Amino acid sequence: MRRLLLAVAIWGAMSAARAADLPDIPILRGTQGLTSSRVNWQGFYAGGQAGYGSSDQSFAGSTSDMVAGLVQNLVIEQMVEQWNLGLGRVSTRSSAYGAFAGYNSQWDDVILGVEASYMQGSFGGSTSASEAATSASPLSDGLFHSVSATSSASIAISDMATFRGRAGYAWGCFLPYVFGGFALGKADINRLVTIQDSAGPTVFGPFNKFAPLIANEGTSNHMVYGYTAGLGVDISLIGGLFMRAEWEYVRFTDTIEVNINTVRAGLGYKF
Repeated sequence: MRRLLLAVAIWGAMSAARAADLPDIPILRGTQGLTSSRVNWQGFYAGGQAGYGSSDQSFAGSTSDMVAGLVQNLVIEQMVEQWNLGLGRVSTRSSAYGAFAGYNSQWDDVILGVEASYMQGSFGGSTSASEAATSASPLSDGLFHSVSATSSASIAISDMATFRGRAGYAWGCFLPYVFGGFALGKADINRLVTIQDSAGPTVFGPFNKFAPLIANEGTSNHMVYGYTAGLGVDISLIGGLFMRAEWEYVRFTDTIEVNINTVRAGLGYKF
């Protein structure tokens, strides 16, 4: 019995001495000895991006003011103003490329930030419409009128910038986020209306043509304004390097209404 107690005492002393020689290894909260670290998203960042998108243009009413101006105080005014020369809707597709830069503030896993994004592409489209009619009864000048009108409009947006606020939640190496803000674009807008009036003594003619009435308006590098909204995800790769996938919706409201949807992929670096 004495020998057993002596052996236990010697083994306990040796174990204590051995433990004293080992370094003090702290156990991280919730890791049970395994190390882990949270991605630091706070700070300035910048990167490049490329994408593909659709552009939907609504030309309804885009030339109505020009038509009204051409026929104002003319005998055909009432006849033409009833026509629907508002044109229609056109959809186009375009690739684009650009850059982004911003700043993140981080509270635990919650990320709030501001960002500027720029894309260069070929968004926009064009359309045309025409209409013709002959008055069923003499107009105020006592003559029958045969009138035709053509209307066309186009818009081309080459540069687009958005300024947005972001809100995200860090989940491991992923940062899903939503954003919203305002948008600016540089557009070339062209509108053309031509009205040809002819008059005769009967509904069957003969009709004599008057000089055509033409209104033509072209604007280059016109600034258009709107708003943006969307969502995306940033993925931390190594160090400050991260990749991005994003969808953005932009709406411009001007003479011609434009809605742009783009999907993008990018690569950035957080400083």
